[in-house]
Amino acid sequence: MKTVYQGLLSLYGPQHWWPADSAFEVMIGAILTQNTAWSNVECAIGNLKGHGLTTARAILDCDHPRLAEALRPSGYFNIKADRLRCFCLWFLSQGEMKALRHWSTEQLRQALLAVKGIGPETADDMLLYAFDRPVFVIDAYTRRLFSRLGLIEGGEPYEQLRLDFEASLQKNASLFNEYHALIVRHGKEVCRPNPSCERCSLLGFCPLGS
Repeated sequence: MKTVYQGLLSLYGPQHWWPADSAFEVMIGAILTQNTAWSNVECAIGNLKGHGLTTARAILDCDHPRLAEALRPSGYFNIKADRLRCFCLWFLSQGEMKALRHWSTEQLRQALLAVKGIGPETADDMLLYAFDRPVFVIDAYTRRLFSRLGLIEGGEPYEQLRLDFEASLQKNASLFNEYHALIVRHGKEVCRPNPSCERCSLLGFCPLGS
């Protein structure tokens, strides 16, 4: 796992991810990025900012049609409007970041998973990037890259893979942040469904490209 990290870091350098103005914006982005490209999320977040919908209270006070229209670029905008409102209601009821930052990682994770529309990957995005907790995010890019490298089978349950990655690395939020961001970039640019193996810094030990 560490060799893969070093190979990606040498190719791309630090990623400075997640791009957001606040921890709350990170969490909004984690919900909106479900089943869509990040460029679409950026458009939707831009719309929210343009309408002054940058706090949980403002989002809850906004009527559904107006909120959904702002989220249109992210796709599934009616569903995401509902999910965003459910999250904001929970976020406010629990005292927002001022209170939540003091919760344990496991307590936070279980509470997030209980919010409608938040699954393991979205919850872990929030924990890692908004709360700076050492939780490794497993996504489609991770499964594709590491199954091609022969390090996983690819169909393992989410929790099994998360725990395996965390056990194989030093449990460090900064490391997990950088590693996941590098995997996402590599998955978008090189290790795509039709991979560009000739551009891959991991070619030397990838069974697919050898």
